[in-house]
Amino acid sequence: SIRFSPAHPRHIVEFSSVEDMVKNAQREFWALQLGSNGAAAPLRDRMARLTLDEAEEHGVLGPLGSTYSPENNAVYDGIARPGIRLVTFAPILKNDAFPLADIVAELLDIGSAGTSSPVELEFAVNLSPPPGEPKEFGFLQLRPLAPSRELEDLEIGQVDRESLIVESPWVLGNGRLENIRDFLVVDRDCFDRSRSRATAAAVSKLNARLVAEGTPYVLIGVGRWGSSHPELGIPVGWDDISGAVAIVEAGLRDIRVTPSQGTHFFQNLASCNVGYFTVNQERGEGMVRWDWLLSQEAEVTDGCVRYIHFDDPAEVIMIGQEHRGIIRKPEAFTGQ
Repeated sequence: SIRFSPAHPRHIVEFSSVEDMVKNAQREFWALQLGSNGAAAPLRDRMARLTLDEAEEHGVLGPLGSTYSPENNAVYDGIARPGIRLVTFAPILKNDAFPLADIVAELLDIGSAGTSSPVELEFAVNLSPPPGEPKEFGFLQLRPLAPSRELEDLEIGQVDRESLIVESPWVLGNGRLENIRDFLVVDRDCFDRSRSRATAAAVSKLNARLVAEGTPYVLIGVGRWGSSHPELGIPVGWDDISGAVAIVEAGLRDIRVTPSQGTHFFQNLASCNVGYFTVNQERGEGMVRWDWLLSQEAEVTDGCVRYIHFDDPAEVIMIGQEHRGIIRKPEAFTGQ
């Protein structure tokens, strides 16, 4: 897909030459079948991978397309002449058919001023409105970009699994957290999916206490955090777990639940730089030391939620490039 700077929309790095344009420009797209026939089908069955010929036939390629002429070895803006179609956004970015770059640049400035940080935003554009109606820019949502720990150079190396609380081969986030003494743990042995809302309420209550005290903590649970379907996990909102600095989603005993990646709930966590661990122990994808966790004395027990405080700090390491992470037991972490 095309990438451009709103401040310099006519300068696109991957289109530096004709060869680059032919090599890098989009030539296919995914379409979603609508109408009565498509609405009843599963999403995967409604997706179709189409060529730009279909887009041109439906009249939606014009504002986005360019044409490559093999005879002249040249790329021309628009689709008025014969040749190979490419998606370059040239009519919009070079010829101002729609002020996309100006709108995006202004929204980024407004968002940065309002949040005092860089932002990312999501939008949609309708270039095919009904006759007589203006083209539309739909501003969907905006979130701040939290300071990143991606530049931190970390290694895990060989570790004694007996020294770990959590190990995961599916981790998002990067960094080392060394002063973590507090854990909220959903007891897998007593968790009942029919009472997942009560579990969410217990987590929310303890989170509010820890946030008020300024105490960061690691959150470990089963199923999906923030699930809209209580039978698949624990239906918390962001405010219910806002004090967590690392979150672990461990699989349920009887079903394998798709992790939260890609949901708006998860994206909000990622934008706040919260570490995210996925564990499916029954499938050999990482582990949670449940026996050790549940043998620790809890300061508070509310249903199947246990609040555990350690005198010594645990250690959380997340290697973003390797998608690997561990949480080390307090007695195994010396802080050196």
